Amino acid sequence: MNKAITDGVVLMPPSFANGLNVWSSGDGTPGSDTYANAANAAFVPADQDFGSCLEVQKIANTTRLRYMGETPLLPGCYLQITARIKVISGSLPNVRVAAFAGRSGGNAVTGIPLNAASTTLTDYGEVYEIKAIVGAGDRTGVDMIWGSEPIYGHFGIDLTGPNGGIVRIDDIEIEDVTSFFLRDLISVVDVRDYGAIGDGTTDNSAAFDRANAAANGRLILVPPGVYRLNSDVTLEGPVRFEGTVTMPTDKVLLLTTEFHLPAYIDAFGDEELAFKKGFQALLNNSDHEALDLRGRKVFITEPIDMQAAVPDRTSYATRRVIRNGQLEAASGGDWATTVVNSQATYDPADSRTLTSVSNIASVEVGSLVEGAGVGREIYVRSKNISTGEITLNKPLYDAEGRQNFKFSRFKYLVDFSGFSSLSKFVFDDIEFQCNGVCSGILLSPGGSIFHIRDCFVTRPLNRGVTSHGSGCQGIFIDRCQFLSNEDAEDVSDRQSIGFNINANDPKIRDNRATRFRHFGLFGGSNNVISGNHFFQGDSVANGVRSAGFVFASGYTSSVVSANYIDNCFIEWTNEHDSTPDFTAGFSFSSMTISSNVFLSGDVAPWFSYIVVKPFGTGHFLNGLAVTGNKFRSIQGNIDRVDRVDTSFADLDRSRFKLVDFTGNSYNGVEYQVSNPLRIKHQQNTAASTWVIETEGRLPFEGYAVGVDSVTFLERTRNANNVAKYQMPHVELREGPNQDRAHVVWGEDQKGEVQIALRIDD
Repeated sequence: MNKAITDGVVLMPPSFANGLNVWSSGDGTPGSDTYANAANAAFVPADQDFGSCLEVQKIANTTRLRYMGETPLLPGCYLQITARIKVISGSLPNVRVAAFAGRSGGNAVTGIPLNAASTTLTDYGEVYEIKAIVGAGDRTGVDMIWGSEPIYGHFGIDLTGPNGGIVRIDDIEIEDVTSFFLRDLISVVDVRDYGAIGDGTTDNSAAFDRANAAANGRLILVPPGVYRLNSDVTLEGPVRFEGTVTMPTDKVLLLTTEFHLPAYIDAFGDEELAFKKGFQALLNNSDHEALDLRGRKVFITEPIDMQAAVPDRTSYATRRVIRNGQLEAASGGDWATTVVNSQATYDPADSRTLTSVSNIASVEVGSLVEGAGVGREIYVRSKNISTGEITLNKPLYDAEGRQNFKFSRFKYLVDFSGFSSLSKFVFDDIEFQCNGVCSGILLSPGGSIFHIRDCFVTRPLNRGVTSHGSGCQGIFIDRCQFLSNEDAEDVSDRQSIGFNINANDPKIRDNRATRFRHFGLFGGSNNVISGNHFFQGDSVANGVRSAGFVFASGYTSSVVSANYIDNCFIEWTNEHDSTPDFTAGFSFSSMTISSNVFLSGDVAPWFSYIVVKPFGTGHFLNGLAVTGNKFRSIQGNIDRVDRVDTSFADLDRSRFKLVDFTGNSYNGVEYQVSNPLRIKHQQNTAASTWVIETEGRLPFEGYAVGVDSVTFLERTRNANNVAKYQMPHVELREGPNQDRAHVVWGEDQKGEVQIALRIDD
């Protein structure tokens, strides 16, 4: 690179032979004294070493020689000033390259070095070559670092030291030596050429901006050093970081061409900080929809407060993606669960509020709430210290009055709880490696359509994905693996949960989960769950099993289809109801469980795959379809696939409605239930009342409250085998368990019929 050649820029001063009126004895600015007709100077037309030259007698403490032409100093250019000098007689002086630095308008630039190091002349007649380089950047070999403010200079030399000596000076040369500093003559822009100083304290924001503007697609080089940026900076071309940058938390570094995590790691020199700054840029940039980790593993030493990384945003609703990498919790990091025990008052009339909370300042938002009458996955959504109130994500089922509560704030690899709302955010192909020391993801308290796809949530200590508000509205969890930290624990000792959902419309599809306490808890409605495989067994003989899915509200409007439900069960409760007793509404309603594979091994005989657990009186089934499932128990039979858990209350079996329990297959199951239940009854002794036994095969040990049909399988006859042509009627809810039916005739008869009984109207 040579601007004199490429751009025709004139750098070289004229020869002394052309006249001394352009050579100043001052600073070189217009109007300063020249050497034309000066008493202490003369032009020498012939010298044995120089040819023509200038002879000067040193008569002042600093005798100056400056070319009065404005030699341009272009951004990115480095100029070398060369002077050859010898002493003829008198005192031996010192000599140095020196200059005047000018800005637009002719004003002097101050605060920068205007001379290079001095050389002492020690011998008469010896030719000394004095050189110095001037330029914008702080580079090795640059003698006068001027930054980006000066745009021209008046260059020459100074004579210092003793007066009286006479020297001869050859024509001064100025040349472009930028090529000394460029590794690639046409493709690299060095930020130092635009005034950047890598001392860790100087603000280089403007210098980076100038380098970016000049790059025009060329590589931007950030050489070794630490470059402070106090303002937002955008680098639009490719960047190579040999040094690093530092910035305030609220300032953004946007790498538009190199927008991926490795570039931010190179920029900041710290993986964890780089992830935060990359996320900050993602939410402050309209040009990129995704931050690609490019397969990098990032070690995380403490929970990442995702909102704190983007201080200018408290909500966000434009689709953004983080993809392709691993976030791993570093052992020994700040992962300890914060536990606060406190007293509070609960009133079912204000079902999501705790009042008069003692020590509320210590209770963290996002804490799990535990206590008498508190359902599973109840969290602190928000708090108001001034009023002493906590807002919960769900009601409590039986905690009226004042009591002790335990608040446990788990630590998460990524924590979005600082956002008020976050929508359309995606994690794609990320492994959250929790290493048994922390949990995975804490969602924001508001927002919708959060999407986790093709991810691994590996060994979470407490929770894989937690929603403490409604940020789970419409969540997608697709093709993920949830790998428990409690594989070696017996079922009864496990406490970790894959995920919980409070809001409506989630889609949970094609995931795999291993040995959690529960894979998922659903607190909302319109859940679509399909294609998942989750298993929760252990090696205990006749062991207990925990629920794989928990539906915590009576009206659920959910579809559970084509899943592999392995050594666990579906639990349907209403523990998130603030008034558990049924007074109005739909009760346990709108559930479809279809085409699933249910498998268990070596479980207690009373184990069941579908368990309804009422938390109040008066509840009933009102719209349940269990169809096309495959139920199989190995290493020992189970009694039945369906059960009502009466720990708190029982169902009102007289009110069942719209229950379809058909088309299922059973292996290793004693009571193979169906609704309608088709029973063949052979009456061998003539009687007017035929007692139809259901033998425990009505779902949920329901009452025989309805009949679809009575079909004659042969002609009925009296005791004398005389054919009879009568129609019977059916009496229902017979027997001590109300699960029998009576087929009643006008006279004694015998024969065979098929009857279809129902547990619902």
